[in-house]
Amino acid sequence: MTAKSKSAIVLLSGGLDSMVVAGLAREAGYNLIALTIDYNQRHRIELDSAATIAAHLGAIEHIVLPLDLTRFGGSALTADIAVPKEGVEENAIPATYVPARNTIFLSLCLGLAEARGARDLWIGVNALDYSGYPDCRPEFIRAFEGMANLATKAGVEGDHFSVHTPLLHMSKADIATQAARLGLDAGMSWSCYDPTPDNNACGRCDSCRLRAKGFADAGLPDPTIYA
Repeated sequence: MTAKSKSAIVLLSGGLDSMVVAGLAREAGYNLIALTIDYNQRHRIELDSAATIAAHLGAIEHIVLPLDLTRFGGSALTADIAVPKEGVEENAIPATYVPARNTIFLSLCLGLAEARGARDLWIGVNALDYSGYPDCRPEFIRAFEGMANLATKAGVEGDHFSVHTPLLHMSKADIATQAARLGLDAGMSWSCYDPTPDNNACGRCDSCRLRAKGFADAGLPDPTIYA
């Protein structure tokens, strides 16, 4: 079976990284099944971005799954904890870390993949220009992939799952460049963790800082409207 006859589950947050991952999966010939998790996050504008991106890339299905992680809390994105605006302390896991988020989200991707007969999961984790999250590391992805093939009917029957992380070793500048190469309008994506009341990007959270620096380093215009 060729990639052109396969479907891929793409974890689509609406951010720049997930947009580029979805574009790369489409370029590789996969039919896109996009999964967006509405976890009642502070930066809910990204849900609209995810819908725009999924439609633009011709996803054959786009599921927006409600999962209210504010019931757990423990993060500046899901509880009444201030989003850091002065940069993140080196070698520290920031307050915007959501407990076990990528483990939870990839598990949902895995369940959807098995239900749809897909065996390829695509996620925009990045181990270079990232905020120190432990679930963005290659060790985590390898461990999850191994678990996926132990924990599923398909896996134990030899029909193995693969987790694709094409951005893993890219800088944010590389990712911005890939968006341009793929012909994707970066303005469709949303990165800010703490939007202003008039829905502009704050310009100061770690995600805004990484995004702005990435476009600047790539020599590309940043379409984001910052406060």
